Amino acid sequence: MAALLHLLPTLLLLLPSTPDATSSALLGISYGRVGNNLPPATSVPRILVSLGVSRVRLYDADPATIRAFANTGVELVVGVPDECLAAVSTPTGAASWVRSNIAPALPATKIAFLTVGNEVLTGANSSLLSRYLLPAMQCLHDALAQAGLDKQIAVTTAHNLGVLATSYPPSSAYFRKDLLPVLCPILDFHARAGSPFLVNAYPYFAYAEEPTGVELEYALLELGHAGVADPGSGLHYTNMLAAQVDAVYHAIGAANSAAARAVEVRVSETGWPSAGDANETGATPQNAARYNGNVMRLVAQGKGTPLRPSVPLRVYMFALFNENMKPGPTSERNYGLFKPDGTPAYELSYRLPQDNTTSSSGGGVAAGGVYNGHGYGSENGGYYSISTAGKATMGWWGWRQAAVAACVAVLVMQLWL
Repeated sequence: MAALLHLLPTLLLLLPSTPDATSSALLGISYGRVGNNLPPATSVPRILVSLGVSRVRLYDADPATIRAFANTGVELVVGVPDECLAAVSTPTGAASWVRSNIAPALPATKIAFLTVGNEVLTGANSSLLSRYLLPAMQCLHDALAQAGLDKQIAVTTAHNLGVLATSYPPSSAYFRKDLLPVLCPILDFHARAGSPFLVNAYPYFAYAEEPTGVELEYALLELGHAGVADPGSGLHYTNMLAAQVDAVYHAIGAANSAAARAVEVRVSETGWPSAGDANETGATPQNAARYNGNVMRLVAQGKGTPLRPSVPLRVYMFALFNENMKPGPTSERNYGLFKPDGTPAYELSYRLPQDNTTSSSGGGVAAGGVYNGHGYGSENGGYYSISTAGKATMGWWGWRQAAVAACVAVLVMQLWL
């Protein structure tokens, strides 16, 4: 017995620390669950290992899904669904939601962010939900603070690029004037709380809407493309995703110069469908493989955008699986990197390095049980235009650690016998 007690502390030191041993990867992936044929959540960490991704965005707080990531080191962004916004926009409601949905998962599961709603300001229910968005964000932040979790979990929301009135060229971008009364206080919130401004950015939509005006290689982020010059800033853009992100930075600067110095823009969704209807130009497996592979390559470089070169670009790819129950055109059901049976939907053109840890997370950020709408149609011309409104809406242990864990389990059992 004495020998066992002597060995136990040494063996415990060999186990991975949790939850502090969080990956500092810049790349994540959205895990949507709008399907009736998807694999169990417990199988997802193994799939993430094959991608080299250790950050996941969820669109709700389903307990079983969150539990599936316990003790894996995977960092979660947990969604507060649109239908919960009114309830969590009061201090009592927010505290109850955190107590019921977040607290039970800690500390086994690493939760870094709450995203309050998705594309609320441009969704079909924007007239009903917009008034709840900022109060919900503030109340949830306060509830986390009262629970001592605000340094661990930040609060934000994800926007459709339709919040922009114009986006071409990036230096001329500004927010829709009707949204400024909501967006300006939200930017103040981000600046005070230190949380990022999230945007769902899809070069695919710009290309699909203007295939004769947007070069496919530019939308696909292909290396070697000559790029597009911004005459206002003098900056040169070799891929559309960077241009879309910088358009948001410029819009923030135009709306709130103080927030512009403090708020980081991160991409909460981007992707390319591998199939679509006859009128959905460019939705092919080949283009999806090229785009998503290029996103992985771009993010792995750890570089920023032309406007913010010192701020590494952080991105969540959309999505992990094809989701057969999503409404809308065929493309909506074909954004997945994987089929529901766990096999790749296509072969990616790029693979992440084995250790996708190019920069520390800095406690920052970072889709689920509800329909995640993508906008269609555009009121803005130009290469950078995007939809103006959204629709309704493992790191597993290595064999050494596993062996040590087994030894620890045996020793603990012996101690109790």
